[in-house]
Amino acid sequence: MNIVFLTVEERLYLPAFFHAVLRRRAADTRAVFMCPLRHGRQSTLDMVRKYRRAFGWGNLAGLARREIKARVCDRLCRPGPDGPFHSIESVARRHEVLCETIADVNAADFHERLRAMGTDLVVSVSCPQIFKQPLIDLPPRGCLNMHGALLPAYRGLAPSFWMMKNGETEAGVTVFLVNADIDLGDVVAVDRFPILPDETLEAFIVRSKRLSADTLLRAIDLLESGTAETWPLEREGGSYFSFPSREDYLAFRRRGRRIW
Repeated sequence: MNIVFLTVEERLYLPAFFHAVLRRRAADTRAVFMCPLRHGRQSTLDMVRKYRRAFGWGNLAGLARREIKARVCDRLCRPGPDGPFHSIESVARRHEVLCETIADVNAADFHERLRAMGTDLVVSVSCPQIFKQPLIDLPPRGCLNMHGALLPAYRGLAPSFWMMKNGETEAGVTVFLVNADIDLGDVVAVDRFPILPDETLEAFIVRSKRLSADTLLRAIDLLESGTAETWPLEREGGSYFSFPSREDYLAFRRRGRRIW
């Protein structure tokens, strides 16, 4: 089965995730394509300002330090066979998989390229662009998406933050087939795991990405073997969240939670 991953340019959490996935699936991965980290028409500067307004200068500085360290390490450090890796590109090189940046996953010329690769399955991992119907219909095995929550609860952005802010004790990951609705396709695999009482948001994301890699690999195996027993998500109830506000972050802190 020929697999193509669509993801985002991210250095802090996704490199380890992709190493876990490609360690098993590099031989049938045709490419990993990365989109710029933005939502809609927002520029990188717009997103920085939004982050600063919600989480404050201290957390913005913490994010900047981690990003700079990852960039420096990616340039200067030689990862071992199992990392640590500081970019998705370095993971792809380690596993001899094509990795490129693309501007628009819905562009017709990109779709032609996917067809030329013989793409059977497209997998979205934190891809910030909404798939339009021509892309959804392109791969014979469909498009998989991975969402870091137990859908239909916590649809939308930043589910890890919202679960911790709301005092949840259980989290999970849902792998589903993409359709025209946002986070509402038929489910292929689900896993549940606890949110630890003293865990920072960063530590929780690191741990959840590691667990999510196993869930995604199981979903791919089920589709490949033809044994996937999918089921529809409930369309009633559930919840949808957008980017947090300053008030949301202060409520998160009142729970005793920290970002770093």
